[in-house]
This record gives sequence, structure tokens and C-alpha cells, in this order.
Amino acid sequence: MNRRTAAGLACTMLALSITAPAPATATARPEIGDVRQAMRALAKTPGVVGAIGEAYYGGRRIGGGTAGSRLIDGAGGKIPTGARYRAWSLTKQLTATVLLQLVEEGRLGVDDRLSEVLPVVAGQDLVERADEITVRQMLQHTSGIPDYTGHPELRPFDDLTTRHSPLDLAKMSRERPRQQEPGERFSYSNTNYILLGAVIERLTGRTLAEEFQRRLFKPLGMTRTYLPVKPGQGIEGPHGHGYYPGPGGTVRDVDRMNTSSLWAAGGLVSTSRDLTTFYGALARDRLLPARLREEMTYPVEEQPVCGGSVTSYRGSGPGGLALTFTSADGRLQFALSATTSIAEQGRVRPALQKAAEAVLCPGT
Repeated sequence: MNRRTAAGLACTMLALSITAPAPATATARPEIGDVRQAMRALAKTPGVVGAIGEAYYGGRRIGGGTAGSRLIDGAGGKIPTGARYRAWSLTKQLTATVLLQLVEEGRLGVDDRLSEVLPVVAGQDLVERADEITVRQMLQHTSGIPDYTGHPELRPFDDLTTRHSPLDLAKMSRERPRQQEPGERFSYSNTNYILLGAVIERLTGRTLAEEFQRRLFKPLGMTRTYLPVKPGQGIEGPHGHGYYPGPGGTVRDVDRMNTSSLWAAGGLVSTSRDLTTFYGALARDRLLPARLREEMTYPVEEQPVCGGSVTSYRGSGPGGLALTFTSADGRLQFALSATTSIAEQGRVRPALQKAAEAVLCPGT
């Protein structure tokens, strides 16, 4: 995934990866490790402020725990059980699901060109070679569309009033040179999913937030999940705060941010329960047939979990990370989030993986 410095802080946030599951047929409830203990170990990792995790089997909670603190330096008490957190790039899986439901309904095809499904980007020259780029390429990050994140006009922690529309973000991306041919190779870009969100709105005549509610949140009972649409809209209820070093190394609270710069690529706010509900339904083909679900996969850099028998979905941003793990049969899920206070989260990622393995495959 792309690594950015503090100068590109505006949204280094949206790295997500998926590991392909190995076949599994077991139906008996598996033994899992102690979630509380795994969260305590995770919270001791340098750079971690707080951690929350919950495990579910067949839709029932079988373990959970929080550790560390809501605020930095042990302040604010513990993160409450069931607290909301930013899902970061896990949002992309919901955007892709809704988009592919429209494909299943015959509203568009994965081989359709961007210029066909979102003509404005070609008409206003917002995306170079829009007449060659396909929906599949955007889903799989092979379109070559440059990433808008890090653009100097984006000040997500200082400007809490400016609403950045999808076309605004596409215009920022257009100012950066292409680095590859359409379909040539994998190149992670949040602009892909901003544009896919705009496609959804154009085809349905409803906002992306409304489509999430209508197609996912309400049918699945994801009652504590929402997509912020106001620039300064924060996380509802008590929750963990993330931090990021500013100029000179001074750490600042980045809990409040301009979420219009994330939207379809990383704006979702959710809970461990709701995220496990979504990913369980996705794995069991309740939301999409397998042939379409495969369209949203792309290469990864992470090590497989539990020998490859678990699928991992990962997102991150300044001040936090969110992960969800799902067994191949879609029955066992583990979702966790960690708030951080460091710029380079690469030091935290191994601890998150270790926590997941301690819960999902204890003793290995």
C-alpha cells in the first residue's frame, strides 16, 4: 500500500487488504482465545492508545473486550463495550457491494466504461482516459487513476466546514500524472471508490448514505452504523480518540475531521457487531453471488491469518486502524479497532495480526 509522510497526511487512511480463504466445512462452534487478554496485549504495543474487539459465531457474541484508554496517556477511562469507531477502508467493501448489486440488477456491467456510467468525468475532463477505464478496474484498483489523498487543498483536521464533493476530489486527482495504463497493474487509489460512489448515486437517484441504509443497514440490522455526510460530523457516543504527530512532533487529537474527504472510500462509522454482521452475510453470499463477490478482490501484502483459513479486511488512517476477520464458511467473525498516536502504523500492524491469531487460532 502507499506510504505517505506527514505532508501527505490528508488521508493516508485508506489501506485495505483481503486474504483469500481456504475451503472449510466445519460447522461446530470453534474454540477461540481470550479476547480480553488479546486486547490487553495489543494495548501494550507502543503507539496504541486503546483497543476494542469482539468475536461472533453464527451471529452470536462469543467474546469481547477493551483495553487501554479512550484518550491518550490513560485519560478518559476505557473504551466502552460496543463503542463505535471509524471503519476507514472497510467502507470500500460496502460501496463495492452496493455497486455490484446494481450490476446484478442489470443497471450496469463490470466491463462498462467510466465515461458511460459517469459521463460528467469525461465531459469535464476530470479523469484522464475515462473512455478506457472499466468498472472492474476501479473495483480492483487497476484503473491507474491517481489518488487524490494528500492534495494540498485537503486539510481534514483543520477545515471542518468545506464540503468536498466527489467531483471536487476527482479534480484533485486529475492534477496528478497517471503512472500506468488502464488495467496494467494494481495501484491503490481512493479515487476509484469515490467515483464508484458517484456512479451509485447517479444510477439510483439516491445518496450513497440512503443506499447503504436501504440495501445493507436496515436488512441486516446494522443499527449503529452510519455514513457521515457533514464535513465536521464526528463519531456518536463515547469512543476511542486517535492522535497524530504534527509539526515538531507535537501529538494532536484527530478525532474530529472533515469526513467529506473520505465518503465512499473510507467514511463509515460502525461497531464490531455491525461489521461482523455485514462480513458474515457477504461471506455466505447473502448480499451477492460468489461470481460477483470475487470482483471486489485485489492483491495484498499481509500475511495470511490462521494458515489462510480466514479472510481479513483491513483499513487504516491517521489515528486508527480497523480490521475484520471472517472464516471461510462465514460463521466465525472477529472485528477489532485500535486507536494510535504515531505516524508510522507499520509497527502496530503485526500486533493486530497477533491479536487476531490469538483469538481465532489459539495454540498455533
